[in-house]
Amino acid sequence: MLVFVDESGDAGLKLCSGSSSHFIVSLVIFDDHEEAQRADNHVATLRRQLRLRPDFEFHFHKLSSDRRKAFYEGMVQFNFRYVCIAVNKAELFGPGFKYPQTFYKYACKLVCNNAKNYLKEAKVIIDGSGSRNFKRQLATYLKANTNDESVIYKRIRDVRMQAAHKSNLLQLADMVAGAVARSYKDKPDRDLYRQLIRRKEVGVQLWPFAKGKF
Repeated sequence: MLVFVDESGDAGLKLCSGSSSHFIVSLVIFDDHEEAQRADNHVATLRRQLRLRPDFEFHFHKLSSDRRKAFYEGMVQFNFRYVCIAVNKAELFGPGFKYPQTFYKYACKLVCNNAKNYLKEAKVIIDGSGSRNFKRQLATYLKANTNDESVIYKRIRDVRMQAAHKSNLLQLADMVAGAVARSYKDKPDRDLYRQLIRRKEVGVQLWPFAKGKF
């Protein structure tokens, strides 16, 4: 099992000074490695069809509406599913949310917990760089908070971080996060993109329902 994790928005809390209203973390799940490879190959095909550079990175906020739609319509044929957490930052309080890395780790934990029933011996690939120490902390943190003794297998086997421009399927996770993020904005196309991939959606949680402290 392969799982790709990316985000939309930022971890900042200065909502009146340009920070995003929501922080979205998407988790895209492929049960089958061969299907993941087929999907990966098709992202390269889409670049050719859309007359983009071979190294072009699909990123929701860099694309026109037509190219977004072409991407979603091209990718829904593949067998994957996604789970997202949408953190409503206006409802947060507590010192823990003031630290971006801590906030990020916590949001990743939330989405992995929501996806527990779909995870089995998963290799998790997360968009990002950062220090070796942070990567190690994140891997340990997600395994400790997702794996449990109630099942005989590990829900998460491995956690790695990779730059999105080197991974077509992290770019898919970005596009999923972007579609979900857009659905929380007051824009004419707020429902358009999420509707195109709706059949792949197994769970999107708006969190918290009341003010959350961390």
